[in-house]
Amino acid sequence: MKIPSSMQAELAEWNNGNGITLDSWVGCEGNFRLAVGYASIFWPEFVEFEDYIFVHGFSVDSVRGFEAQSGSTPKLIEWVINHLHLSDIQHYGCDDISKDKIILLGNTLKEIYEAKLKFTFPTKPCRVEFHQPDDDEDLMQYQISFWQTKHDEYSNSR
Repeated sequence: MKIPSSMQAELAEWNNGNGITLDSWVGCEGNFRLAVGYASIFWPEFVEFEDYIFVHGFSVDSVRGFEAQSGSTPKLIEWVINHLHLSDIQHYGCDDISKDKIILLGNTLKEIYEAKLKFTFPTKPCRVEFHQPDDDEDLMQYQISFWQTKHDEYSNSR
């Protein structure tokens, strides 16, 4: 994995300026509580509900509320219920958020979701989108989501 430029200087300072690898840095800075929490984000549980696929923990009331809205489609419902703002992986105001980290995480999560969805639902192809906003400096708007490709016929846009 290419280390984001916003982290390179920090890692280079370790070991009296000799630097540290990303894996070793995680071993020094991380903890198992966070590792378990990140596992739920980086290998989420996906579930089938009626004709939908959602991330585990969705709200049936939310599904019904979106279904009742004018212009609602299965694609939009899956997209909205399944979306994750990358900035929400950490606490609001986390001081080390940066565009290069968000992009690396978004691209990584996209690959993970694609692999897990294909593995879990081999007969129900899904499309995973890593949405990067037009205002690419608005770090709160980078999102990842997915929907079943069979729902593409209902709507061509989010």
